[in-house]
Amino acid sequence: MKHIPEHLQTLVGQAVKRIDTPALVIDLDAMDRNMERMARFARQHGVLWRPHAKLHKSAHIAHLLEQAGACGHCVQKVSEAEALAEGGVNNIFISNEVIAPLKLARVAALAKALSAQGGRLAIAVDCEEGVTRLAQAMQGAQAGNAAIDVLVEIDVGQNRCGVEPGEAAVVLARAIQAQPTLLFAGLQAYHGGAQHLRTAQERKAAIEQVLKLVNRTRHEFDRAGIEIPLITGAGTGTMVNEAVSGVYGEIQPGSFLFMDADYAANQHDAAQPVFEHALYVKTQVMSLSKDHAVCDAGHKSHAIDSGLPRLHALAPEHALRFANGGDEHGVLHPDAEAGNTSGWLPALGDTLWLIPGHCDPTVNLHDHLIGVRGGRLKGVVERIFTVDGRGALT
Repeated sequence: MKHIPEHLQTLVGQAVKRIDTPALVIDLDAMDRNMERMARFARQHGVLWRPHAKLHKSAHIAHLLEQAGACGHCVQKVSEAEALAEGGVNNIFISNEVIAPLKLARVAALAKALSAQGGRLAIAVDCEEGVTRLAQAMQGAQAGNAAIDVLVEIDVGQNRCGVEPGEAAVVLARAIQAQPTLLFAGLQAYHGGAQHLRTAQERKAAIEQVLKLVNRTRHEFDRAGIEIPLITGAGTGTMVNEAVSGVYGEIQPGSFLFMDADYAANQHDAAQPVFEHALYVKTQVMSLSKDHAVCDAGHKSHAIDSGLPRLHALAPEHALRFANGGDEHGVLHPDAEAGNTSGWLPALGDTLWLIPGHCDPTVNLHDHLIGVRGGRLKGVVERIFTVDGRGALT
């Protein structure tokens, strides 16, 4: 796990105002409530939940999720899996395809190591060549009795990775079963694009189409006499639809933990828990002009792929609009449409809180997350989390 520098360690127990800017801050009370609501939702619907660790990239936070009831964790990269495993996490699903022999050698070594510790590694495949190469890597690692769980990913509408639903998935499952070091563990059926459809009805309709493809695939497996141990997928935007389907045994929401501005733009589904914003960029005003202010959080401190951040907890008469000022600066304008008709601006040195547009790549810009207990205004720093998987791209 990564080192925490002394200047951050000394923050623990100190007031929020002592946090230098820009900094990525977790409201721990809100995060805890989000975990409790997710755990309750999963219990009520009889499904497992395996959150995506690409959101927080922290082994410590992964352990907190396990304590709350998570059955394991999803990652997208081998290096993310290695970072979590180094931090003591031992139930990991690489919910992505890995083809490169060098990476597959690392996958096999990690599967062997986790198995020796009583853990499990799983991975997704979507072609026979991927199955063959994975089996060769396991043999090369001399894994002995260790085996790796392998899920067949089917394309359920994302048009990204995944084999064609139906008979093609059966062919892959048979190929997996033919390899002694590979265990067919089920189907990966995740539609990422559906997570950000804005209305609840749009998201429901998209998952109805997903379920048609999944059920078509289930029918082909029944015809072939092959049992599907698990169907997994779903994200924060659509999880209520997969959870009530009776088809999915496991859901994979991750963003629920922090919630970003893009997810907040979705219409809430009344059947889904209300998740709170728990991740903020703390910033302060560093320059002031007659018609705008400038803060010290540019896009080196927050991702902009899903839009610019939003200012949090400002009264309508103090509403501000965030504009991109480049790498190191954010430009703040009075937002008359939201109620700031007087042209009010914050004072030089004032603290402001930004809700990132997209949490995952925002976290990846930081080495540490500062956990605050008791609120952003009067709280204290409780702990510092290392972003163990920062830059884990391979």
